Amino acid sequence: RCMEALVVYFWSGKEEEPYVTITRKRRLRKGYEVEMEQEVGHSVRRLATHRNAFKRMAVIQAFLGSTPQLTLQLYISILEKYVPAARAVLMGICLVSVTYGALVCNILAIQVKYDDYKVQLRPLAFLCIVLWRSLEISTRVAVLVLFSTVFKHWIIPIALANLLVVFFLPWVQFWRSGTRLPDNIEKNFSRVGTVVVLCAFTLLYASINMFCWSAVQLKLADRDLIDKSQNWGRLAVYYMARLAENTALVILWYFFKTDVYENICTPLLVVQLLLGYCLGIYFMLLFFQYLHPCRRLFRHNVADFLHCVCCHRHLPGTPLHLQAPHEPGVRHSIV
Repeated sequence: RCMEALVVYFWSGKEEEPYVTITRKRRLRKGYEVEMEQEVGHSVRRLATHRNAFKRMAVIQAFLGSTPQLTLQLYISILEKYVPAARAVLMGICLVSVTYGALVCNILAIQVKYDDYKVQLRPLAFLCIVLWRSLEISTRVAVLVLFSTVFKHWIIPIALANLLVVFFLPWVQFWRSGTRLPDNIEKNFSRVGTVVVLCAFTLLYASINMFCWSAVQLKLADRDLIDKSQNWGRLAVYYMARLAENTALVILWYFFKTDVYENICTPLLVVQLLLGYCLGIYFMLLFFQYLHPCRRLFRHNVADFLHCVCCHRHLPGTPLHLQAPHEPGVRHSIV
C-alpha cells in the first residue's frame, strides 16, 4: 500500500485524466459558509483511500502496540528504580506514537461529524490537542503503572472492568434501540462476519477509552457507526469518572506502597499526576471553546454547558407577587 501510494503520488498530475466525481464541500470563513466544488480524479481518489487507511492503521498501532509497550517499559523502570538512556528513548517514542494516534482520532472524529465541511486545523489547535493528549495519556499510564506495582492482582480486574464496560455499552444501546445490524460493512460478509467485525471495532474503541477519550461515540445502529451529535454530558461524565478513578488509584498507591524512592518526593508526585490530568482537561476545554474548526456550528459550547451545570439560571421575567390594596368599600384591579 505504501509503494502504491508513492507511485500514484509521483505520477498524479503528469497526465490528464477524466474526473470520477465532483465533491461539494462547505468552508467556514469569518462566520460565513462558502461552498466549494472540486473535480476528483482516479489518482486523487486512490490517494484519499490510502490516506484514510494510513490514519486508521496509525490509531491501531498506537493503542494496540505503543500503549502496552509504554506501560511495560514504565513498569520495569519503576521496579528497577533505574531508567537507561535506550529505554528512555523508547518510552519517548512510544508516547509520541500514542499522542499521534490520539491526534488522528480527533481529526477523524471531526471529519466524520462534519463531513459536509472542509476542515482545516490551525497550528495553535494542533499544539493544544498535543498538550491535551500527551498530558492525559502520560498521567493515565503513570497512575495505572504505579497502582500495579503495589496491587499486582487488583490491576487485572480493574483493567478488565474498564475494558468490558466500554465494550458492552454500545451493544447495550444497540439492543435497547431495537434496530437491525447495518448491512453496509462489507458486501461479502455474512451476518456472523459483520458481528465479528463490529466486535473487533468495539474492542479497539474500548482500548482507546481505557487510556484517553476516543473523541467519537459508537452507534452501531447508524450507517456510519458513529454518533455525530455533540454530547457534552457524556464527555463530562467520562472525564469526571476518569479523574475520580485516577485520584483513588494514586491515593491507594501512596498509602500502601512499600518501596522507598530516594530521589522522588511521593506526595509531590501524587499532586503532579492529578494536576497534570486536570491540566489536560483544561487544554481540552480550551480546544473545544476557542480552537475547534467547527465551533460556530455548535448549538451549545463548553461555556454554556459549564454555566448550566455550575450555576442555576433564573428564568427571565420572574412574575411579581402583587396584592391589591385592601380598603373597605373600594374595588381594585391589577392590570
